[in-house]
Formats: sequence, structure tokens, C-alpha cells
Amino acid sequence: MLFFGFSAGMPILLIFSSLSLWLREAGIDRSAVTFFSWAALGYSFKFVWAPLVDQMPLPFLTKRLGRRRAWILAAQVAIMGAMVWMGCTDPASGASQLTVMAAAAVLLGFSSATQDIVIDAYRIESAGPDLQAMMASSYIAGYRIGMLVAGAGALFLADYFGSTKGDYAFGAWRMTYCIMAACMLIGIATTLWVKEPQRPAGETANGYGTFEYARAFLGFVLAVAGFVMVFGLSSGLAAEGRTFLLQWVKNAHIAGVLVEGARLCCGITAAVLIARVMMALKLVNSPMVRDAYLTPVTEFFQRYGRGLAWLLLALIGLYRISDIVLGVISNLFYQDLGFTKTQIASVVKTFGLFMTIAGGFLGGVLSVRFSVMPILFAGAVLSALTNLFFVALAHVGPSLPMLYLVISADNLAAGLASAAFVAFLSSLTNVRFTAIQYAIFSSLMTLIPKMLSGYSGTMVDSLGYPMFFSLTAIMGLPVLVLVGLSGRYLSRKNK
Repeated sequence: MLFFGFSAGMPILLIFSSLSLWLREAGIDRSAVTFFSWAALGYSFKFVWAPLVDQMPLPFLTKRLGRRRAWILAAQVAIMGAMVWMGCTDPASGASQLTVMAAAAVLLGFSSATQDIVIDAYRIESAGPDLQAMMASSYIAGYRIGMLVAGAGALFLADYFGSTKGDYAFGAWRMTYCIMAACMLIGIATTLWVKEPQRPAGETANGYGTFEYARAFLGFVLAVAGFVMVFGLSSGLAAEGRTFLLQWVKNAHIAGVLVEGARLCCGITAAVLIARVMMALKLVNSPMVRDAYLTPVTEFFQRYGRGLAWLLLALIGLYRISDIVLGVISNLFYQDLGFTKTQIASVVKTFGLFMTIAGGFLGGVLSVRFSVMPILFAGAVLSALTNLFFVALAHVGPSLPMLYLVISADNLAAGLASAAFVAFLSSLTNVRFTAIQYAIFSSLMTLIPKMLSGYSGTMVDSLGYPMFFSLTAIMGLPVLVLVGLSGRYLSRKNK
């Protein structure tokens, strides 16, 4: 699980912070840079294809490796390919190459999210309940090490090969991303070495044949194509819509959020309609879709009741909003303040890693001592408060002691909150539907924050860094209410 965690932690920063610095050095506008965070929306929508990954066999690989290892290996190969593709694309060469870079980043996000789906299921199925805490701890430690390599390691390498903010060198970033791709061989070797877990007790093969899965996969591809087509073709209408709304709301940023939200809803509606038409025409097996998508969701609502279930889903969807919205632009903030890539890599990535791991262990110990919900509440409080430290850093300027203080507080709080949150999500999951339910929870966890984070660069341009960081702290206040209400109703239910 340590090595699987490393494999899962590698890709995410190559979409977020490391890619952000690369694009900024290449002369891309800050608002365009933060829009690239949407390339990781695959993490937020992975529940859509989780049932296919959970049940659909892969030709040749599934018979040789088993259903979990086959999908892990396929995802890891796709991740390597996407990293090499990004490394061979120069975003400074023009708008067309920037579009190609975006496509490669989307592939990386999709492949990485797929890997997460299967590794989460593998982790829960490979050991009994008494070993789950150790499995999760090892996975999180490996995940953070992978993030360190992809974050600090990538910055060190790009600096070493000769690319700086004032002297951009495409070759340096190309070599960096190819080396990151080679690091994924650790995960591939692990996949080929470990054993395939047995199916959980009570779970049996559903009996659907390869032809039914092929039709379901075709339906998924067509639904995604419909979403992409609607989203792409509506760009002209979106521009007109922003102009029209601007006359009413008198704020370009709010108008942009409303229009992009409407585009997203239209794209999702188109995908759902395509899926329903294919089921109506019997091109997709309706009972299979019902078993794959509806049964895990219905079980969750039956287990907790409708009111409590919606409350828990709201908590899951908003718990990490303060961290994620701030995190997308944090590297740009450090660079704009005047810190070098080497300083960012050594303090923010390397030192920050150890503080996060320390916070994770602290959160785990406190969760055992005081139960999960109080620590979940404490983590939400600390996550919001530590965002105010960034306001102080923005006023102080490029002070290394202050940076160490900010990173210590922020990463300790994030580690503590993450440990409690993982324990909370695990407690909500039924082992019969591990892959699907955990994918839904983890997708929902990042969906709203990542949607908002795409506008973080625009918000900073409009508000400035101090006001933006204050706003991210305020975003965490509703979470406190949700944690308190969830804890109260869960305790009543368990009596």
C-alpha cells in the first residue's frame, strides 16, 4: 500500500501546482493557469465510470491478473503515457499547443482517478477490518511521498535543468515530466508483484457477459461525447450569456460562474438523456445499469434515512472547500511574493510533507482517543483558521521564517483533518459496494471545491491575495454547522 500510495500521489500535483508553475513560466495568464485545475475534475466525476471499472473485465489482463490488478495496471500505463504527452508539449508555442496540453492533462486526471477507484477497492478488500487503519496509514504516507516527488522533485529538476521564471526553457520541463513518468514504474512493479484480493464476503459475480459490458462501455463513451460536445458548442452562447448577465448582476466574475454552471448542467443533462435513450432502445442492459448505479445509492439512503443521508452528503461535498480552493493558487502566491522554486520546493513541499504526515498521525491518535466526529470538527476549525495565516504572509512578504510558520500550521491542520475525514468516509461505506460508494464519496468531496478553484486566479485578480485568503476561511464556516448536526444525528441513530 505504501507503493500504491506513491503511484496514486504522483499525478495530482503534475496537474495542479507543478503544471501551474510551468504554465506561468511559459507566459500563460494567471486566470488561464488556474482554469487548468478543471483537468482534475475526473477525480470529482469518477463515480460515473466506477461501476464499469468495478465489474467490466479487460481483455487478456483480467484473466492474467484479476479484476483489480488488471485495471490498476491499465490506469498506470495510461498515466505514464499522459505524462510523456504533456512533457512533449510546449504551451508557449501558441493556443493550439495549449489546447493539446489541456487534453493531455485531462487524460492524466481521468487515468489517475481510475487508478484511485481500483486502489481504494483493493485496499479495503485485501485485509480485514483490524488491519484497515494500518493499510490506510501506509497508503497516505506513500501518497504524500508521491506528492513530494511530483511537487518538490519536479521543481528541483526544472530548476536544475535550467528553467526559471525569467528564463523559460521548454527542454527542462520536458525532461522533468519524462522523469516523473519513469517514476510510475514503481507502481507498475507493485501491481505485477502483489496478489489479487478475494471478493468480499457476500459479493458474487453478477453474471453479465462481455457483450453487455461492451455495450455499457459504448454507452458511457457516447454519453461523455455528448457532454463534451454540448460543453464545447456552447462556448459562443456562453460569451453572449455573460454579456447579458453582466447587465443585471454588475459583476463579471459572478456572471461567469453562473454561465459556466449552466453549461455544466446542460452537458450533464445531455449525457443523461443519451444514456436514457440507449437504455430505452435496449442498446444498454437496463438491469445492469440499475444494479451498478442505483443499488449502492439506494442502500446508502436506506441505511441512514433520507434526511441524514443528504446531510452527510452535504458535509462530504463541502468539508475540504477551504483547503482545495486555496491550494490551487498557493504556488503562484509564493512565486508572486518573490520566493524561488528551490525555496518553494524545500519549504512548502519537503518540510510541508513531514508536517502533513505528523498531522495525520496526530489526527489518527486523537480520533482513536476521542472518536472521529470531535476531531473532524477540530480539523474543520483549524483548516479555516490557518488560511488566515496566508493573509499575514501576504502582508509580511517573502520572509522564510514566516513561510515556515504558515506551512507548519496549514499542513498540520490539513493532515489532522484528512486523517479524521478518511476514517469518517470509511465508516460510511458498505463493504459490499466498496468501489462504487467510496468513489461517490471521494468524487463528491472534491467536486464543488474544484469547480470554485478554477476561478481562484480570477478572484485574486479582482480581490487581491489578502481578501481572497480571508474569503477561503469564511467558506469553511458552514462546514462547522454540518459537522455538528451530523455528529448529533449519527449519535442518536447509533443509540
